[in-house]
Amino acid sequence: MTRHAGILLHPTSLAGPYGIGDLGPIAHEWVDFLGRTGCGLWQVLPLGPTGYGDSPYQSFSTFAGNPYLISPEALKADRLIGNITSPQFEEESVDFGAVIPWKHDLLAEAYEGFTSGRSTHPLAGKFKSFKRGHLWLADYALFMALKEVHRGSAWVEWPSEYRHRQPDAVGEAKRDLADAIDRIKFEQFLFFRQWEALRVRARERGVRIVGDIPIYAAHDSADVWASRQLFAVKRDGYPRVQAGVPPDYFTRHGQLWGNPLYRWAEHRRDGYKWWIDRVGATLELVDLVRLDHFRGLYDYWEVPANAATAETGVWKRGPGGGLLSRLRRSIGDLPLIAEDLGGELTPGVIRLRERFGLPGTKVLQFAFHPGSQHAPHEYGHDNWAVYTGTHDNDTTHGWFENAGAEEQKLALRYLNVARSDVPRGLIRLAWSSIARYALAPLQDFLGLGSEARMNEPNVLGGNWRWRMRPGAASADLEVWIRELNETYNRLGKGSEPLP
Repeated sequence: MTRHAGILLHPTSLAGPYGIGDLGPIAHEWVDFLGRTGCGLWQVLPLGPTGYGDSPYQSFSTFAGNPYLISPEALKADRLIGNITSPQFEEESVDFGAVIPWKHDLLAEAYEGFTSGRSTHPLAGKFKSFKRGHLWLADYALFMALKEVHRGSAWVEWPSEYRHRQPDAVGEAKRDLADAIDRIKFEQFLFFRQWEALRVRARERGVRIVGDIPIYAAHDSADVWASRQLFAVKRDGYPRVQAGVPPDYFTRHGQLWGNPLYRWAEHRRDGYKWWIDRVGATLELVDLVRLDHFRGLYDYWEVPANAATAETGVWKRGPGGGLLSRLRRSIGDLPLIAEDLGGELTPGVIRLRERFGLPGTKVLQFAFHPGSQHAPHEYGHDNWAVYTGTHDNDTTHGWFENAGAEEQKLALRYLNVARSDVPRGLIRLAWSSIARYALAPLQDFLGLGSEARMNEPNVLGGNWRWRMRPGAASADLEVWIRELNETYNRLGKGSEPLP
């Protein structure tokens, strides 16, 4: 099978002057850099609009794009805004509290620039076509307009007529909020327009994009509000039970996620239409999809909604092959990577992944414990995606510095490198393995410490903020990655199939 390599970097982490990475010129330069290195894959996190906590895994919609990624330079090129005037933002960290209101005002200016000459603006026809081609857009735009009216509060806190989508109230809201609804739809049009231009550039450079589907939808989302019959919520809209994972080696009390669980019987009844639509919409944006928490399709941890920790949960059977079979019938070969890292995997989870031929996930930071199955000599076959670490791990430098003495000793012996070379040594180990896909976060290529960690699970605040410095994708780094891909036969070949 063809061997592939790539770098994990969310667009928010790109460099640039406007407080947050975006889809503009620097993103295009990034895919040019990947192409020159021979990396055929760029992995991103979920691309949806983020809310409280700024997590891409808790989005207001599983279909929409994040408007904070819209590029000011591209808005100017489309004659939607004039000169760009911005505050002095932080360079190496996203200050969401400062960026979000500025970006809102900028997008409002862009919408005003569009509507002022709407009848003759060159984007008018394309905007109409976009609205006709995205059926999820109506519910999402109404949901976000109502959130604005209710000062950002969760939909379960709205007045009853909106919370329960009473037809008269919904009709009135559509009329009263028509301008806001249209503006929100226009923001989505801009996101998809800019993303498609970036994806075309990536294809031209032989780079495919690896996306990410969180297994659960956020409770405060247009998905749950508009389709609550598919989710385990009570009559008042609050979850009956919530998602999480049980205690394990890393989390003594388990993890509470707060997401409502699915009513799988309802999904089966309509042929998993919502899931088919969701995966299809994601594949309009990316080429390959990491399916987060894959084991939840086989069995999932159900926790009472009022639980203080995840310890009181119980295992319930998931949709398993029923869902994956319907997806395969709908979209053909499943371009999925199974993120199967959660706790002890049962034989049923492994059989489900193997039945559909999905690559599983290995993380080298987990490899240096006695009996670990993450060490490359244990792989047995090539159907894996191996990472040095993921967005939920510390950077490799930070992990090694904080590891126990025995773990450090085994890692140094296995890698046969000096302490200072551990990040590059772990990357080389991933690239030299038999795994079909080898990936690492950019932070590991840069040898950065814990200050550059993207996310620390179960810790509120300070996550999702890291950004690369301008010039970090240097000529020296480009040469080293190119040599790495040449040495281990992982040069990107954009025309070859991924699954």
